[in-house]
Amino acid sequence: MPASLGGLRLDQALARMFPQYSRNRLQAWLRSGHILVDKRRLEGSARTIGGELVELSPPAAIDVAQPEAQPMALEIVFEDADLIVIDKPAGLVVHPGAGNPDWTLLNALLAHAPDLRRVPRAGIVHRLDKDTSGLLVVAKNVTAQARLAGQLAARTVRRTYLALVHGDPPARGAIDAPVGRDTRLRTRMAVTRRGKEARTGYRVLERFGCAALLECRLETGRTHQIRVHLQHIRHPLVGDPVYRRGTRHGVPFARQALHAAALELLHPRSGKRMRWSAPLPADMAQLLERLRHDS
Repeated sequence: MPASLGGLRLDQALARMFPQYSRNRLQAWLRSGHILVDKRRLEGSARTIGGELVELSPPAAIDVAQPEAQPMALEIVFEDADLIVIDKPAGLVVHPGAGNPDWTLLNALLAHAPDLRRVPRAGIVHRLDKDTSGLLVVAKNVTAQARLAGQLAARTVRRTYLALVHGDPPARGAIDAPVGRDTRLRTRMAVTRRGKEARTGYRVLERFGCAALLECRLETGRTHQIRVHLQHIRHPLVGDPVYRRGTRHGVPFARQALHAAALELLHPRSGKRMRWSAPLPADMAQLLERLRHDS
């Protein structure tokens, strides 16, 4: 059990260690004794500390194939012995899951760097939604992964996004509202009192009358955080198919107009602060040009 997963529920940690299996399947194997932790059966709710010996012996009838290495073009911004920084295109799923069993970023990473099979989740330490473009960091070894996870937990990783929103928001602001699972629709997230602490800072870079370009900075990293927070202040992302409540006249766009434009962190080996940036993808750049022309 990597130290970076210490403190999680066991079923959550197992889902990260063995992403090729569903959490329900892993929980069933815990109950049936096909997963042992330090030679013992444990409940999925047990807390991990890191360093435990995890033994997985799936039933013989189950296909135990590992995620397949599938070569595909990757826009690599930086790579060394510890890190890969990737400019992810919109439309690429980060991790295999229901409806997307393969041809994900994880599959591409295994083809690019086969040793990533030795690292939980092929070194992926944070995600971007399928239709969000931009920068994402991958750890190439367990030590780097643990240190990056620690930086994310300590909120010293700086992530800056460019977001095109509906309407005319205030010049700057901080959205401090807890985010959790939407109780009415489990595939969505929502601002809810039962959610986890979430904070997003933003400032307006450009106004177009019907829309505005924002720079957003994540202080926490909840699922769909920027999308949920912008909907919460009634300025949802242009093109967002899920979080667009309250927009009568939309700016047409084929995906949510959200781009992870900059990433800054401490290198896990040297401790040196490093920063990378990624230009807007062509579709967002063209949309902004049309808005400038129309306004």
